[in-house]
Amino acid sequence: MNKTSKRILYTVITLVILGIIIYPKLPTDGEDSAQQAAAAASKSSKLTVDAHVVSRSQLKNTVNVTGSILADESVILNSEVAGKVEKIFFKEGQKVKKGELLVQLNDEEVQAEIEKLQYTQQLNKDNEFRQKQLLEKEAISREEYETSLTTLNTTVAEIKVMQARLDKHHIRSPFDGIIGLRDISEGSYLNPGARIAELYKIDPVKLEFAIPSKYIALVNEGDSLTFTVDAYEEEFSGKIYAIEPQIDPQTRSLRVRAKAPNDHAKLLPGQFTRISLILETIPNAMMVPTIAIIPELNGKKLYLYKNGVVESQSVETGIRTEEQLQVLKGLAPGDTVITSGILQINQGSQVNVNLK
Repeated sequence: MNKTSKRILYTVITLVILGIIIYPKLPTDGEDSAQQAAAAASKSSKLTVDAHVVSRSQLKNTVNVTGSILADESVILNSEVAGKVEKIFFKEGQKVKKGELLVQLNDEEVQAEIEKLQYTQQLNKDNEFRQKQLLEKEAISREEYETSLTTLNTTVAEIKVMQARLDKHHIRSPFDGIIGLRDISEGSYLNPGARIAELYKIDPVKLEFAIPSKYIALVNEGDSLTFTVDAYEEEFSGKIYAIEPQIDPQTRSLRVRAKAPNDHAKLLPGQFTRISLILETIPNAMMVPTIAIIPELNGKKLYLYKNGVVESQSVETGIRTEEQLQVLKGLAPGDTVITSGILQINQGSQVNVNLK
């Protein structure tokens, strides 16, 4: 074998050895795909959870209760004396003013008694005058004069009594209001206490409701409230004007009354109301979704997302709203609270976070 052939053979052998050493170290398309799949599988193995970033916000501590509407004033109109109804001066559902004549009973007998007493009064007055002149002349005793004076004064008093009885035959409105349906007719005979109709004053109206006794320190006269009734979609407003100074021993609740304007007579006594009363306003409350709170034997906790892992945090809570709960201790603004997957995570779990 000549030198040229040997060189070629040595070169081929060298290339084959280098190929055997270098080839296994070269990456292939299959290996790239396998590495990417492994990375994706590692990422997909982490649970994806929703989270909420804590910040401070205004909290209105509101209590929602139900109540009833009452008339500001109401009275059953009736007669203090017996008599036949001579005239009815009102229409059902009519507005009336204080002192307005509503019903007149037959008063002829009383009028006659007053006229008779007036004649007697005049006679006794003349007699007293004559007796006084005689007394000045010392023609009679003072006792005789005082007897005539007493007789006169008694007659005057009897006229006043009959005048008061006459006034009771004229039934008048005790305040401004609206008269309901009447139970009498002209010509009917009324006994004392018989119901004529009911008179209502409904501007403003009263609201009566009860709140749990634990809120007594937060409820005061003058506090504002809002309420709704089934008949309208609009919201009405009112103010507390009186609080019962006693807790109901049966329900452990406190009776409260408020007043609300009723210019257009939309609100009627007896209506059912849904009342929202703001007890206090907290300007810098930290609120978290209620579903994030986990009850424990000795308190409550939630899960935070920090540095890619889950951390358990004990908290102290306060006021609850429909969807959120106030956290008093254990959180700071900017903390990320986990709100889903609560049962699938633990202290130290690695998760993917979806902020909401």
